[in-house]
Amino acid sequence: MPDVKDSMPPKNAGVAETGSREPLKKPGPPRKEDSGPQAPAPRTSHTVTEVSKKDNKVETNHDTCAEEKTLPLSSLEGKVKETIHNDFWDHLKEQLSATPPDFSCALELLKEIREILLSLLLPRQNRLRTEIEEALDMNFLQQEAERGALNVAYLSKYILNVMTLLCAPVRDEAVQKLENITDSVRLLRGIFQVLGLMKMDMVNYTIHSLQPQPQEHSIQYERAVFQELLNEQPSLLNHTTKWLTQAAADLTAPPTCPDASDSANAAGPSPNEAANNQEPLNPAMVLSQGFLNLLLWDPANEEFPETLLTDRTRLQELESQLHQLTILASVLLVASSFSGSVLFGSPQFVDKLKRITKSLLEEFNSRPEEAMQRVSEQVSQEIHQSLKTMGLAALSSDSTTSLIGQLQNIAKKENCVRSVIDQRIHLFLKCCLVLGVQRSLLDLPGGLTLIEAELAELGQKFVSLTHHNQQVFGPYYTDILKNLISPAQAMKTKVESL
Repeated sequence: MPDVKDSMPPKNAGVAETGSREPLKKPGPPRKEDSGPQAPAPRTSHTVTEVSKKDNKVETNHDTCAEEKTLPLSSLEGKVKETIHNDFWDHLKEQLSATPPDFSCALELLKEIREILLSLLLPRQNRLRTEIEEALDMNFLQQEAERGALNVAYLSKYILNVMTLLCAPVRDEAVQKLENITDSVRLLRGIFQVLGLMKMDMVNYTIHSLQPQPQEHSIQYERAVFQELLNEQPSLLNHTTKWLTQAAADLTAPPTCPDASDSANAAGPSPNEAANNQEPLNPAMVLSQGFLNLLLWDPANEEFPETLLTDRTRLQELESQLHQLTILASVLLVASSFSGSVLFGSPQFVDKLKRITKSLLEEFNSRPEEAMQRVSEQVSQEIHQSLKTMGLAALSSDSTTSLIGQLQNIAKKENCVRSVIDQRIHLFLKCCLVLGVQRSLLDLPGGLTLIEAELAELGQKFVSLTHHNQQVFGPYYTDILKNLISPAQAMKTKVESL
């Protein structure tokens, strides 16, 4: 039986939206202190080291959230899981196609779906609970199955209607897609997968509802600990000041990337236009630019902002995730230019290509050329096979050679496609800081739509981390920024309002 975490790639998967059931990510309680306070360091560089040693005094889990475990398809465990799941659904199809049909697996599945639906209900939803219990009464369904009259299609449609009522806004599109599936087995499989995501949403909703007090406590605690260190070493904010000064300089410098200005629609104001609009400096703009610069930080630069030392590991993880998405989106963009909407109009094909590419990119950082060679061969093979399956003309020899060559060139840092995608992802993250994740997703630049779900996850993590950091260190940022921008602008837009 497939477990409910079997992933389906609906739009915006894993992203918290505004709604009664959305999985929001908030910081958890701070860790306990290490043994005893440390003596103040005589020099600023030593003090920074001291702050790092005290990381676990102020570190909090900014992204407390239950997440599904995704196994690489190349791993043994991933292959075993995939095989077991496919075997179950193949067996279900055989049973329902038999004459007379065998409903034993279908009853088992309906029973589990019934329990999941009931687990998603709030205590006050008694009427809906009664309705579900009656509509999916297992004794009655067993009798119908014995008579050979179990209407699986009708029950699936009923389950979809209930899911529409219960799902968070982030799952609406996934549920709507299921309504277009006519094959009973595919529909049940899709229902089961989306219900798994809805269960995760409910878990995160519960976690979030328990967090407000620990969050406020952690903000006050982190600020108090940092203030104590600042009292011991007044120059502790030197690197932070330098970081924000550079961010302000970046905003006043002439734009060097024409792509960023061209990616928004020219028909009217859009979220990305708003994020990229040239306006007089204000604290929110400078701080947003500063946060973006952290994703491009040179590892050799030891002058990392003191206020973000505890988040440095998380920022490095986000930078790594951003890099992986840049390569993935570049691969998809190049591949789609050779097969167009014929193949890339199929969510199943796109999802399969993404899974294959992700698994083959695991060694990209250490051996980029070898990784992209494997990717190019596998992607071209998948395109060829899919075109053949659909009865369409295969790519010519020249087109195949060109496709493989362009994919292999993505290994180069200066690759044009890779550079453009990287710039556009950074623009998306900037938009997330200014307008929020969901509004930013409404106006994705070209080349990013195929990784919308992954971008939404990255954007949410980035916004969550920066928002918490801002809540803790906002007063310090405000004081620093007063000296970087005009007093009128500083009063007009406060750092805390970002």
